[in-house]
Amino acid sequence: MDRAINPVDSVSISYRTVGDGPPVVMLHATALSQAMWRAFGYVAELRDSHRLVLMDFRGHGRSGKPHSSSAYGMELLVGDVLAVLDEERIDRADVFGYSLGSRVALSMATSAPDRVRRLVLGGTSSRVQAGAFDALFFPGCAAVLAESGMDAFIDRWEQRRGTPVDPATRMAFSVNDATALAAYMRELDRDPGVPDSALATLVHPTLAFVGSDDDTRLADTEHVVETIPDARMLVVPGRDHATTPAASEEILAEVAPFLT
Repeated sequence: MDRAINPVDSVSISYRTVGDGPPVVMLHATALSQAMWRAFGYVAELRDSHRLVLMDFRGHGRSGKPHSSSAYGMELLVGDVLAVLDEERIDRADVFGYSLGSRVALSMATSAPDRVRRLVLGGTSSRVQAGAFDALFFPGCAAVLAESGMDAFIDRWEQRRGTPVDPATRMAFSVNDATALAAYMRELDRDPGVPDSALATLVHPTLAFVGSDDDTRLADTEHVVETIPDARMLVVPGRDHATTPAASEEILAEVAPFLT
């Protein structure tokens, strides 16, 4: 495991590189870590043709976990990605993100366009983020995390879903620092989103994917694809926001050729 330091606030970012070829930065979803890409088969499929840069966002995995909400501004999350690229001496990379990762990828493409080659955006949104986590999980989720911890959060999420969280996801969520994750959620809830005027200027080839049953992100992903010039979209049938990444065979059938 390697480390990069964000020069703005000295938070340590954990990452690793796997494979050889053109670089692809892979950005995970909320409360998960770089391990999601191995678990769902993306690393095994792409490592022979690409240099994969797998990183943990601050507040997640083995990266630093500040407890102040101000440490989770979008500009700092983008800065973490740039710090990893600088540490690896990568000038420009494809950026592949899911959920939180795709939101950071959009912000990076608009704020540092010269560092991005292509975009792969899963379950994405450019809209104002207020209420996004309450919609994805359950109302008041950040307060439950901060006051009652991760087990209570997962229990409430399962009640909202009406189905149990799969064991792998439960394990991935359980290792998080609940206070840091609550701080991250509260700050991202204030994020203003990426304006359509900025999306419309992007020149990066863009492929988006989303589950057909993803009630929280289907319309948002459609909006992003309609706004970024020449972007295209894959709809994964029968999947919601939580289960779409597991459809790796269908997703990689489109993504692998796109990244070639």
